[in-house]
Amino acid sequence: MRFFKDLSLSAATAGFVAVLVGFTSSVAIVFQAAQAFGATPAQISSWMWALGIGMGLSSALPSLWLRKPVMVAWSTPGAAVLATAGVAGGFSMAEAVGAFIACAALITLFGVTGWFEKLMSRIPMAIASALLAGVLARFGLQAFAAAQTALPLVLWMLAAYLLGRRLAPRYAVPVTLLVAIVYAAINDQLVGIHAAFSLAIPVFVMPQFTLAAIVSLALPLFVVTMASQNLPGVAAIRAAGYELPISKIITLTGVATLVLAPFGAFALNLSAITAAICMGREAHPDPARRYTAAVSCGAIYVVIGIFGAAVTGLLTAFPKELVVAIAGLALLGTIGNGLAVALKDEHHREAALITFLVTLSGVVIGGIGSAFWGVAAGGVALFVQNYKKPHTDN
Repeated sequence: MRFFKDLSLSAATAGFVAVLVGFTSSVAIVFQAAQAFGATPAQISSWMWALGIGMGLSSALPSLWLRKPVMVAWSTPGAAVLATAGVAGGFSMAEAVGAFIACAALITLFGVTGWFEKLMSRIPMAIASALLAGVLARFGLQAFAAAQTALPLVLWMLAAYLLGRRLAPRYAVPVTLLVAIVYAAINDQLVGIHAAFSLAIPVFVMPQFTLAAIVSLALPLFVVTMASQNLPGVAAIRAAGYELPISKIITLTGVATLVLAPFGAFALNLSAITAAICMGREAHPDPARRYTAAVSCGAIYVVIGIFGAAVTGLLTAFPKELVVAIAGLALLGTIGNGLAVALKDEHHREAALITFLVTLSGVVIGGIGSAFWGVAAGGVALFVQNYKKPHTDN
């Protein structure tokens, strides 16, 4: 099978790092969202099953079919919205599932009609690259900020990464991760490991559709998923130079959410952060073989879905400093490339810089994250600069 011929250690490690970063950085928010609707332990386990299966299959199967990396994740800002609105509104799990289905229907509609892809095609490459750099730069900052609480660990990781980039660039990230895990194990920093493996059992919840839940849950979930997740997700794809059928993938995420919503899949969407890890040169020097990183990531997500809480316990045993440091180091190349493209054209430079800074700020207005406001600010700046401005030859 061609996949196994194309698979490499660096690609497999990129897939694992993507799962480690994407999962451990936001799984607590997903738990909070489930608990906001009064979820039982069995239902929380079902949520992890549905999300793991949904993300895994939606990433692995298209990547194998297209031989290009397709990365799907759960909506982290969507989970945050649910955790807040669920408590405030006192919604039941049945009402929440009805809202998940309504949101999924809207995502599917925007995919089938191509409305979202048409909107994205109007965003200049410089703005899209600045958006991606702004989203990822926060992880770069966190990588070095982790030195405040775990200086030896971060220094060991930085040294391993720099030496790896010098001696064996393809294996810089795998070597860094190995050094970090060994250091954490030696210093007894791998705590709280729970290895009682048991299969997650899906729990079906009959949806209940109410106007209050659709207005308070479904619409905000849809808006933040499209603006804060799918928008930078497309930017990551464009920045990596891949031509993917965006509308079809958006449709796939909507349909997958529709099918799995009664079991707890609240919103699936394109990934930006984990996509950058699997689409970057650290995954593989050959762009045509980076799809194996996405497939590896998808396979791990499926395992997480099947074994649920047990795998969650293993992944969350890593120190948080290790997770943010490996994420930041793995994304350095993508952040640099994004800034280089964003600032290359002098005519777009100021608008791109505004996009980058607003996105990096992390500002949230009206429940919508900085990714959307960064593009909006950059778009306004570009419009003001170029409105009825005569073109001149350089």
